[in-house]
Amino acid sequence: MLNRNAEALFWVGRYMERAENHARLIDVHYHLQQEHHSADQAQDDKWARIVDALGSRSAYEQQYGQYDEEDVLHYITLDRDNPNSLVACINYARGNLRTLREKVPTELWDVVNSFYLWLRERHREELTKDSPHQLYKRIKEWTALYQGVAQSVMARENEWHFMECGRYLERAENTLRIMQAVRNTMVAGESGAPLTYPYLQAVLRSVSGYQVFRRYYADGMSPEGIIEFLVLHPAFPRSVRFALDAMDTHLRSLELQETGLKLGHGKIVRQTGKVLAELSCLEREDLQQDRDGLMLTVVLGACQQLGVAFAKTFFRVGEASA
Repeated sequence: MLNRNAEALFWVGRYMERAENHARLIDVHYHLQQEHHSADQAQDDKWARIVDALGSRSAYEQQYGQYDEEDVLHYITLDRDNPNSLVACINYARGNLRTLREKVPTELWDVVNSFYLWLRERHREELTKDSPHQLYKRIKEWTALYQGVAQSVMARENEWHFMECGRYLERAENTLRIMQAVRNTMVAGESGAPLTYPYLQAVLRSVSGYQVFRRYYADGMSPEGIIEFLVLHPAFPRSVRFALDAMDTHLRSLELQETGLKLGHGKIVRQTGKVLAELSCLEREDLQQDRDGLMLTVVLGACQQLGVAFAKTFFRVGEASA
């Protein structure tokens, strides 16, 4: 398959996963804001942290300056000048799929196209009118529909594996960013503060992991336990380990003919294996000693390097909306 097709599919997977992650994070954080009122400055700090979790703080401050609910929700959801907003992510995924109409099932294009057309008709006022929960719930339903259609109709060939590699790499990075944001909140408020429990619940609910966590950890709600669960749990589909394991499986399933691609492919496989081996060696004690969050930063950096390795090996720069 052509390099530009591989890149487009990889980024379709990434952008659709990114859109779902944004919707989950905003929805959970919004409810947390409503349930735990505090001083205005503290509220501003909390909205700043959600922008931090999406890696967009400097760009946001250049455009809006101050943090408030309506500006943050608009910036993350509908701002077309923000390349990581929900509407931008879906638009990029749609643009990449348009170039692949003959390579992917029509049903997949129909879902993404309809999703984009629905989302672009939403207005700023809808973000804070009545309950924004309904809007973000609908966005999550759109992304779930996309995933269901992809799982049901995509042939398990290179096209599928590239798309899934992008999806799971994005998922690993998103989970790490959410944990970094919550760890920063814990540091700012200290782990014994009254809001500790709600924030710990929020990070689990943002990845739909609260009930699963309680099954394994009962009432052991602690920062270390949650980080262990979200980084190392082998069965939870949004843990870093699970996501990288899944990416590794799809990476190894690629069928390549060119010698150069095979060599680069082998290097990425080894690079992924190294990250997984390092994760498998981590113990709960290691996480407890990671007071500064250095481990999260290192793993996130390793994931970002995997993305760079994909680009250097398989993609032609500038041929897909990345």
